[in-house]
Amino acid sequence: MFSDIAQYFRTETLPHMWCPGCGIGTITAAIIRAVKTLQLDQNKVIFVSGIGCSSRMPGYLDFNTIHTTHGRALPFATGIKAARPELDVFVIMGDGDSTAIGGNHLIHAARRNIDLTTIVINNSIYGMTGGQTSPLTPHNKKGTTSPFGNLERPFQILELAKAAGATYGARATAYHNQLLTKLVMDAYNNPGFSLVEAISQCPVSYGRRNKFKTPADMLLWQKEHAFKEGKQAVGEEDFQIGEIFKSQAPEYTREYEKLRQRLREGNRNG
Repeated sequence: MFSDIAQYFRTETLPHMWCPGCGIGTITAAIIRAVKTLQLDQNKVIFVSGIGCSSRMPGYLDFNTIHTTHGRALPFATGIKAARPELDVFVIMGDGDSTAIGGNHLIHAARRNIDLTTIVINNSIYGMTGGQTSPLTPHNKKGTTSPFGNLERPFQILELAKAAGATYGARATAYHNQLLTKLVMDAYNNPGFSLVEAISQCPVSYGRRNKFKTPADMLLWQKEHAFKEGKQAVGEEDFQIGEIFKSQAPEYTREYEKLRQRLREGNRNG
């Protein structure tokens, strides 16, 4: 029920602008239930987003929020965390926002291993701007820029983040809502750059072009094609959910503070 998390919303901004059947609202609730369970101080939480359907989320949330420019959510979030490392910074991006115009920033935020909890809402399309294919649109699927099927191979975003230096990566779907809440909590508790891929249905810009009759059909697709660790993909469209990787590496803001301390001590001794 919405009542258990209503305190975290700017209720005067509702109803939201997402299309009927969109999964972003469900994913928003999962993220906010993670914040509630973690008992985070509302005044010390910051949500940063770029541009796109997913990035409209912070506008509805009663935290410190910043709705930035396209692809630039991570640079803004990096600056906030570097200046105020005691704050809890969550970054919300869509698949195009994070891996196309924002792809370079994603790589370097992961490389720095800066302590940001990043949620990429992957609906496989540019939903807000007309249904163009994104770097995460599956092969052969249709969009306005690929009316006969997408010829390009999509990024595997978690493999990309891991290779760049992220120390936590996980995946869930709008259908697997309780799992998503748990993964966001685990990502928050990881001391470094964490990325959670949240697969969402987009019934208007993606679903109607790719033979999904209803949003419910898209949710059933998520259920039927997701598998957990210990099992294997059966078809080309199957994907693993749950924690995908976890490792340890120095976290950027902590290393920066150590450098500042060494310089202060050097000045006193010099």
